[in-house]
Amino acid sequence: MSKSARSVLIFGWYLVALGGALIAIPNVMLGMFGLPTTSDVWIRVVGVLALCLAFYYIQAARHGLTPMLRWTVYARSSVFICFAAFVLLGLAEAPLVLFGAVDLAGALWTYWALRSEGLA
Repeated sequence: MSKSARSVLIFGWYLVALGGALIAIPNVMLGMFGLPTTSDVWIRVVGVLALCLAFYYIQAARHGLTPMLRWTVYARSSVFICFAAFVLLGLAEAPLVLFGAVDLAGALWTYWALRSEGLA
């Protein structure tokens, strides 16, 4: 497995953990980041979406789908930008940026791996 595929595979497993936690123990996860707890179903919906993304990421990594690996760099970077914008606009609390920071770190890891492989 290439370095870029491994970076996406590991990020996919992070999404499995995040998605599972958002489904099973959403208020624990929210509380850990100082975000308000909820009884709405939407946080669990986000968990399901994270699991769906995890499936795509893991499969793309396992099969070495370089175009998909590249696309994740753009998508994960945009998560950070959007979350930061939500905070700056007063739509969300600052801890939301921490979730985006994980996405940005993963995106940069994949980008540098793709670049080192001559695939960026």
